[in-house]
Amino acid sequence: MPHQTMRAMVFEGAGLPLRLHHLPVAEPGPGELRIAVGACGVCRTDLHIADGDLRHPKPVLIPGHEIVGQVDSCGAGVTVFKPGDRVGVPWLGHSCGHCRYCLRHHENLCDAPLFTGYTRDGGYAEYVVADSGYCFRIPPGYDDEHAAPLLCAGLIGYRTLRMAGAASHAQRVGIYGFGAAAHLVTQIAVAQGREVYAFTRTGDAGAQQLAYQSGACWAGSSELESPVPLDAALIFAPVGALVPKALRAVDKGGIVVCGGIHMSDIPSMPYQLLWEERRLCSVANLTRADGIALMDIAARTPLHTHTTAYPLEQANEALADLREGRLTGAAVLKVRQ
Repeated sequence: MPHQTMRAMVFEGAGLPLRLHHLPVAEPGPGELRIAVGACGVCRTDLHIADGDLRHPKPVLIPGHEIVGQVDSCGAGVTVFKPGDRVGVPWLGHSCGHCRYCLRHHENLCDAPLFTGYTRDGGYAEYVVADSGYCFRIPPGYDDEHAAPLLCAGLIGYRTLRMAGAASHAQRVGIYGFGAAAHLVTQIAVAQGREVYAFTRTGDAGAQQLAYQSGACWAGSSELESPVPLDAALIFAPVGALVPKALRAVDKGGIVVCGGIHMSDIPSMPYQLLWEERRLCSVANLTRADGIALMDIAARTPLHTHTTAYPLEQANEALADLREGRLTGAAVLKVRQ
């Protein structure tokens, strides 16, 4: 095998910094791809793993699930991809295919899933092995760095918006927490003819500027009241206190969709905020259908990803910048320059 070892940033326990290791390069098994990683996005979910908010990760884990790279080798039985193809690897790395959720096309709720960068190794490394059935072709026009955020920020943002309803019913959309997912979903929503109202941390002029650049018609502090009654509100910040604020902002029959995998506790609130057929729901993971749909959108409607690039060895710095709110847009590890 031409590749004996690879550089990888490894998670060894909650609260500990990732450590650079030189690890053997694995062979792909049946149905799998070995991918030479070009870039891997740094997601808030990675931060929740590093900080111990998400329990029971794979021991000695390589994080990262916004992966873009070239197929290096194919395992037995792979027919859809070939070496040299450019592919993306998302959070959902495998589903069982036979539980009641998979059988009704809700594989995002599978009883026995595997998640990239959580329960199977991810893309903070020079190579990753992935199930070929859960990889997507990357549309032309995006380099690796700017394609990487599509694989989670884009996908979860798209699913969150889709759960809010069609543009004809959810015309005015509020977005709480304006980071990687929000700046991509805003562009999709505006392309669909919706109005977007962006709510950020007080004084976060960078996020508000990015919101306007992404097509929002209004941006301001989440402490402010919405300038209009909203049809839907999407929450990407992991702050439970935003839920009653968002419910207060949506009109009768409106919906609040929580797009994160982890959130602080939702405070007690009066039933009046939920009454008049307002709805509150969450998004869990993604389906392959979401990925296919988003890549089609990205091919037809160029999405501008605002990124800050770090070399692989600076993964801890990228996580710290995300934790402390020093990032505008998406952080991306450039594994190959």
